[in-house]
Amino acid sequence: MNQAMDQERVTQKYPTIERKPLTLTINGEKIGPIEVPITMLMIDFLHEYLDLTGTHFGCGQGVCHACTVMVLHDDGSKSESRTCVFGAHYFSGKNIVTIEGHAKEQEGKLVLTPIQQAFIDNFSFQCGYCAPGFVAGATVFLDQLNRTPVKRAHLEKAIEDALNDHICRCTGYVRYYEAIRDVALATPGCVID
Repeated sequence: MNQAMDQERVTQKYPTIERKPLTLTINGEKIGPIEVPITMLMIDFLHEYLDLTGTHFGCGQGVCHACTVMVLHDDGSKSESRTCVFGAHYFSGKNIVTIEGHAKEQEGKLVLTPIQQAFIDNFSFQCGYCAPGFVAGATVFLDQLNRTPVKRAHLEKAIEDALNDHICRCTGYVRYYEAIRDVALATPGCVID
């Protein structure tokens, strides 16, 4: 991410807008401090400043959750946050993971997370536009299951409740939910009898 060049490009594009410094961590990399318009939405910051375009703009109202990123908290827990309704400065000092930061490089190869691999194995994607939000939501859900396991009999409902806000316009919910169930059942400690 070439912050200086991107900041100059954005400054030229929006020369009269009030700015203030922003510092945060994205995908394990410290960003800033850089001057960012005070009204800029986070999704625009990701796209315009950092060229992280994997987070998709969907409804622009925070309803569809296509724009969801994962927030990492100091206690190790994870939560979801939408980027089309929250300004970039809302994330000041926070540690977030966009879709570009889920898979990790190991020995020169990109290794998908279990949920990403399960989505592929279950052919969960149709158009794929909602996929970044589903990856974030499912990853947060699995983190919550690790902290508070559910009974096997309640797993399907727990998945539906956790991912209910994520909209797939291709209506591919069944395969998403099957993939999440597969990972939950294969992860020790997520599901109890």
